[in-house]
Amino acid sequence: MDELKRKNAELTALFEISKVLGSSFRLRENLQTAMKFLSDILEMRRGTITLLDNTTGTLKIVVAHGLTHEQIRRGIYKIGEGVVGKVVETGEPMAIPDIEKEPQFLNRTGARQDKKNISFLCVPIKIGAETLGVLSVDRVFDESISFQEDLRVLEILATLIAQAIKLHKEYDSEKQKREEMAFELRSRYSLSGVISVCDKMQEVIRTCIKVAKSDATVLLTGESGTGKELVARGIHLESLRAKAPFIALNCAALPENLLEAELFGYEKGAFTGAIGSKPGKFELADKGTLFLDEIGDISPAIQVKLLRFLQEHTFERLGGIKTIKVDVRVIAATNKDLESMVKTGKFREDLFWRLNVVPIFLPPLRERKEDIPLLISHFLFRFNEQYHKNVTVETEALNFLISYNWPGNVRELENTIERLVVLCDNDCINVDALPPHLKTDLDIISRIKESSAINSLEDEIEEIERTRIINALKTFNFNQSKAAKALGITQRQIGYKIKKYNINPQAAS
Repeated sequence: MDELKRKNAELTALFEISKVLGSSFRLRENLQTAMKFLSDILEMRRGTITLLDNTTGTLKIVVAHGLTHEQIRRGIYKIGEGVVGKVVETGEPMAIPDIEKEPQFLNRTGARQDKKNISFLCVPIKIGAETLGVLSVDRVFDESISFQEDLRVLEILATLIAQAIKLHKEYDSEKQKREEMAFELRSRYSLSGVISVCDKMQEVIRTCIKVAKSDATVLLTGESGTGKELVARGIHLESLRAKAPFIALNCAALPENLLEAELFGYEKGAFTGAIGSKPGKFELADKGTLFLDEIGDISPAIQVKLLRFLQEHTFERLGGIKTIKVDVRVIAATNKDLESMVKTGKFREDLFWRLNVVPIFLPPLRERKEDIPLLISHFLFRFNEQYHKNVTVETEALNFLISYNWPGNVRELENTIERLVVLCDNDCINVDALPPHLKTDLDIISRIKESSAINSLEDEIEEIERTRIINALKTFNFNQSKAAKALGITQRQIGYKIKKYNINPQAAS
């Protein structure tokens, strides 16, 4: 009966541990739970995993059940030192029936104050011929217990642990590659943070970079949420004013009197409550850039004062008589049709032409679908870091996100990804986790069925990269050096990419 109970306990332990090791990529937490199962189910105390640190060449305890943090910290061995070091050196298991009588047992952790009647079992954790470390446990010394049977069970567990460590290393390696690739794409195809590979946005970026070096006034137009402030900040950072302030003001957020005070500042006593003087945004942005968002919402009176500033670069504070001159570059933005407003008399024509020196239209997200996987990757990376998670997106869910029209544009996408990361319980966003309106939109479902299958977010990003390399090669008559320069990478890098994506540089198609 005792033998039957023992076998059942061994099978239960193996089942529970194999289940927990495959439950997630939280390796340390899973190993800690596995060591607890050894104690609870098999009465193997102080289950410990000690791994080889390839940097220092020493063995360090990474997980232990029943040891304090200080005891774990002391658990460092050289290869060949003590029982743990010997098992790593030989790659063979060892069973010490009585640690009190064994000189090789060092008790470096200091966890065994009383060594009487304690046996110590230690088996290697191996992948093929490589020994990664050891799994060790304490046993109450009992002549009736077969150490060979215990070692057999521990060796099976060590194999499961080795597989979990290997999968975790591969996962970390792939994760790092994805993050490096996403970072490479973000930095290569961006205007100081504007992420895009779409041709329309690439044209916007090229225009922004050209205009950045001048002091010309820029008018950014486009739907709400398309990233007008981000583009304005990018222009500022690319300009000669980059080290000076970038000041942003939403003109629609304030009533006329407060907006005037915010823009031009005020002197003490200028109005009730003005107990002191305060500089306005124009003064604060001196030598830098002032971004005026929702410019189409300013009143006729503010339009007059803004026109004067754009013409003369001078103004007076509210309640003041001193003329102040500043050096400020103005970038304005609106989601309204200012030309129609000029025709109906709602916006001054002379101010419109002062603002519209370099007009730049930002396309809505529905017209730059190829940017969606890249933006999702970017937002996932950011919010995973922020909320200490490791969330990914399933292929089917990604198809829905790409097919959706995003009326709120990039801002809506960003908010959606943040919400999905925050609410995700299992590290993977599937279709069930998506907002209801995405899952029930028949147009989206139809577009998904019509579109080609997407293997993964990484595959989508790689396909974008491959397409851009092919297009660059065609543009420069398959001259790899010129194509690499246009893409912002080295000739060695483009050669690697051509080989990686199996591109025929003489017949890219």
